[in-house]
Amino acid sequence: MEHQQLRPEDTKAVRRYVKEQLSGQHAALDALAEKPAELYERFRETGLANWWLPTELGGRGIGLEDSVGIVDDLAYGDAGVAFTLFISILGTSVVQLYGSPELQRAYLAPMAAGGTFCATLGSEREAGSELGRIDTVAARAGDELVLTGEKFFSTNTDFADFLVVIARSAEDPEDFLAVLVPRGTPGVEVVKRWDVIGVRASHTYQVRLDGVRVPATHRLAGSGLRLLEIGLNASRILIAATAIGISRRIRDHLMTYAKQKPLRGATLLDSPVFAQRLGQMEMQIEVMRSHCLRAARDYDRIMTGPDPAAVFTKHGTLKNALTAKLFCGQTGWDIASVGSTLFGGLGYTNELPITKLLRDVRYVSIVEGGDEVLRDLVFGRYVIPVPRRA
Repeated sequence: MEHQQLRPEDTKAVRRYVKEQLSGQHAALDALAEKPAELYERFRETGLANWWLPTELGGRGIGLEDSVGIVDDLAYGDAGVAFTLFISILGTSVVQLYGSPELQRAYLAPMAAGGTFCATLGSEREAGSELGRIDTVAARAGDELVLTGEKFFSTNTDFADFLVVIARSAEDPEDFLAVLVPRGTPGVEVVKRWDVIGVRASHTYQVRLDGVRVPATHRLAGSGLRLLEIGLNASRILIAATAIGISRRIRDHLMTYAKQKPLRGATLLDSPVFAQRLGQMEMQIEVMRSHCLRAARDYDRIMTGPDPAAVFTKHGTLKNALTAKLFCGQTGWDIASVGSTLFGGLGYTNELPITKLLRDVRYVSIVEGGDEVLRDLVFGRYVIPVPRRA
């Protein structure tokens, strides 16, 4: 599968969207409001909705390396909007790699045509990061699978076209399934929307599955836990990329503030301390970008190579996907923390966007595996000598 290049006019369209639709909207996008459907309709008009879907299914076929730039620009406008627009890559990538051609045509092609969404249901209250403890069960009933259980955190679920549900086999508790479930299937119930403290333009739900029946052919090929692990590679890299956009926004807010803030007969912009801080930020932003691009290139190399499904099944979690998310989460938080102090007392109020940006960047270190979980995963997969690995 070949990736298509992001065209200069595409980059201009994304930046125009950010300027015209997201600029000056930080207060509105920080409210726990209904899904800003008009914002997503405007993004569809750029022709870039679900930009990563393959051309053979009607998508743009843009690779992850170019996706880093798209997400960086979107997150500069609003990280919650960016998260909503790209998080479907988690579910679509596993359907693309491990779903039958019939499932791909039936569910991915309409997403490419309509610029719609999907959701992935993995996490549970009791299982937490220990996904092997998942209690949601999939039981075989003739030519159908029946799913029962409750999922804790799932973004976009209520307005998704379909869900990818990770469940334990009722027949073999050691076997896990990934099952595609159309959103309108009876028994799929949204319990509540979570009142998150950051990226509040995104919508994350608790979901109950009560005897949900789908054809057995909706099971994706392979172990459900392994498929989830594989799908997380792309989404973790793009989550990391949101920290770049947030950090650039903080830097630019600081530059505007410093030009106006009086200090010792001049302005804050003339302070050598301020210059050192902003110089450090710029270095950190560039290293974050370099790390995300390297991780994305590793991912694209597999996706465009021979038999990517088999290669990903062998590798599972990619090292650079883990370290990009870890590094960008920690570095973005450092930039936001320094930024808030440079605003002085105003940095601890809701008068300026820095408070929202501080809360937004925190999600990078929390969603899809918190930092402690990912550190342990890096240690277990890439630090322990090979003969001693589990």
